[in-house]
Amino acid sequence: MKTQHPHTIEAKQIAASRVLVVGDVMLDRYWYGAVDRISPEAPVPVVRITREEERSGGAANVAYNVAILGAQASLLTVVGDDEASLKLEAILAKTGIRTHFGRDADLKTTVKLRIIGRQQQLLRLDFENTPKNALLASQSVTFENLLPSHDAVLFSDYGKGGLAHVGDMITLARAQGKPILIDPKGTDYSRYKNANVITPNRAELQQVIGEWASEEDLTAKVQQLRTQLHLDAVLLTRSEEGMTLFDAQGPLHVSAQAREVFDVTGAGDTVIATLATLVGGGLTLRQALPWANRAGGLVVGKFGTATVAYEELFG
Repeated sequence: MKTQHPHTIEAKQIAASRVLVVGDVMLDRYWYGAVDRISPEAPVPVVRITREEERSGGAANVAYNVAILGAQASLLTVVGDDEASLKLEAILAKTGIRTHFGRDADLKTTVKLRIIGRQQQLLRLDFENTPKNALLASQSVTFENLLPSHDAVLFSDYGKGGLAHVGDMITLARAQGKPILIDPKGTDYSRYKNANVITPNRAELQQVIGEWASEEDLTAKVQQLRTQLHLDAVLLTRSEEGMTLFDAQGPLHVSAQAREVFDVTGAGDTVIATLATLVGGGLTLRQALPWANRAGGLVVGKFGTATVAYEELFG
């Protein structure tokens, strides 16, 4: 199947694509500071904070990637009833993303605080706990109500417990014929059974199928996984080696866009967001693949959790 020519994906096709993102959100906090001395109390640097920055992370960043491309993004997630969730909501309100936050007073909204000094990350502090079952069950009801008005469903799993009911949600989405794309986490992929495509990176896939000795070995193992879990496809993202789509037709490989890699943070978010946006717009996975690869290539050339706009990708 030939790759679609750049000019055949029109802005209006993207604008009509409605993607429902479900998963674990987090608030990414960056504290930048000057490091002038070592502490007299312990052999650690003293960081004098000069600037603070906050960004949406996790599934919220995935939804932001969808919105930046020019598509319509909805975000369904569970958060705490705290300052971090309000901050996250305020950040997302400026992006046009429709948020559906399930709030739980016992839950801490996940916050990743990174201390940056002298252009490098010195320390990361994580604040998090796991949501309760009752709240997650109510999310499934909201999910079912949101399904009819969306063209594609994207599950962004960060292993924080927000997707405990992912199996039920896949069943609901399948029943309505919606394409299901999943960025997986952990070693138990059986919970993603019947999805259309999962997008693990090398390290994630290795945890599930073990090491592979050759491309033939890799293909055999992935195709076995695909058949076992009733998946249409597995998209393996391979950093500097590009990415490979394994489907019923066999492997389809696209090479990485040659460019300087500054930061791979969030590249997986951009890849799956682009894929979901294009599949929601009517493209097949094989047609969307080169674009997702290009988007991933653009984003690794930026610092921090970055995004790619429509003009950058298709311009």
